[in-house]
Amino acid sequence: MGYNLSNLLYLITIVTFILALRFLSNPAHARRGNQVGAIGMLLAIVVTWIKTGGTSWWALVLGMAIGGGFGAVAARRVKMTAMPQMVALFNGVGGGAAALISLAELHRILPDPGRPKVDIGLAIVLSGLIGAISFAGSMVAFAKLQELIGGRPITYVGQQFVNAALFLAIAVAGAALVAGVQDEWLLWVLTAGAAVFGVLFVLPIGGADMPVVISLLNAFTGLAVALGGFELESNVLIVSGMLVGASGTLLTLMMGRAMNRSITNVLFGAFGQVSASAAAVAAGDGGGSVRSATAEDIAVMLAYAHKVVFVPGYGLAVAQAQHDVRQLADLLEEKGVEVSYAIHPVAGRMPGHMNVLLAEANVPYPQLKEMDEANPEFARTDVAVVVGANDVVNPDARNNQGSPIYGMPILNVDDAQTVVVLKRSMNPGFAGIENPLFYNPKTVMLFGDAKESIVKLAQDVKTL
Repeated sequence: MGYNLSNLLYLITIVTFILALRFLSNPAHARRGNQVGAIGMLLAIVVTWIKTGGTSWWALVLGMAIGGGFGAVAARRVKMTAMPQMVALFNGVGGGAAALISLAELHRILPDPGRPKVDIGLAIVLSGLIGAISFAGSMVAFAKLQELIGGRPITYVGQQFVNAALFLAIAVAGAALVAGVQDEWLLWVLTAGAAVFGVLFVLPIGGADMPVVISLLNAFTGLAVALGGFELESNVLIVSGMLVGASGTLLTLMMGRAMNRSITNVLFGAFGQVSASAAAVAAGDGGGSVRSATAEDIAVMLAYAHKVVFVPGYGLAVAQAQHDVRQLADLLEEKGVEVSYAIHPVAGRMPGHMNVLLAEANVPYPQLKEMDEANPEFARTDVAVVVGANDVVNPDARNNQGSPIYGMPILNVDDAQTVVVLKRSMNPGFAGIENPLFYNPKTVMLFGDAKESIVKLAQDVKTL
């Protein structure tokens, strides 16, 4: 394949990636965005395959078969509750691939006389460093989300000192390589040290902050891939990596803003490590009591309401109740009830988790209301139905300066006339703190599995 033709095809690939991001910005076109991006990636693989000639065809075929087969099976079989884990896993694989590219490139370059150029040497070092951090950090995020290890922050005495000393050692090894020390083992040490740093970097971060961490590590992977593009002199890798890095960085900042917390606080604040005193302050509600109700009583509230707002959380994903919520909403709309869905930016375990979940159930996109649009509507809402959400509707974020989540923007469901909370038990949410909303006189609890509760509500609404 000619040089100009291959560059033209790579340019088309870059355009498809940009269009994919554009489509992904709107839930109505997100599926098309995935399809366009997949076509662009396939084109990039085919062009690369042809450019390599016959020497590496078998390796490319084997890699495509293994990677494509695993991706197809995982995408088909993974449950929506496990989607965040899969995103973390795939992101880590990308970072690991970038680190391996840096190792392979240094191995290829070093036998030649003279040290690598400074720009290439710097790209190799940074790609190995950032890629290894992203890989190891993503694996820890996967383990926390999969509950293979505890979701609470794991801290120890001298943690910051150890992390700083390790990063300094990594930086010294990288500087030596860039300066011209031609020892391949230095990059191996750097990559291994970066992987250990990635583990130590994510362990102290609580599970409630995993959406932000996944987004940040995604940005790391994009940057590592872009640096790999400099090593391989591949424009398509440079542009696609920077697109991922830039979008991941913007998303990280937006999610930090949604929680009213700086990224520094997310990464180093050990959020979720709640002390006994802080927990007592957060739980204090003047000795209020919890009111529970039957599905029959709540069905009457819903059927005769003018406006109902569903507030989905991770419990909805766990119960796989999104289709049942949609069916209940359809029944209410048949009775003349206005229905919408209030989406908090960090509800669930990854960015956009609730949007994806409800899109799978074909919920009309105009009914999905972001927090800024939904909050003013609660004052005229008859019933707000909280399905498996906890921390994102906790009034302590607004009212209690002693709460660990004080200052985080929340969905103001307590402004509604009545709040119905579907929940398995009174256990605290992922942030590990109590929720005074459950003791509010406006609130009634419907305990049990969310899917079973929604199905029962739908059956009772039908009979009215």
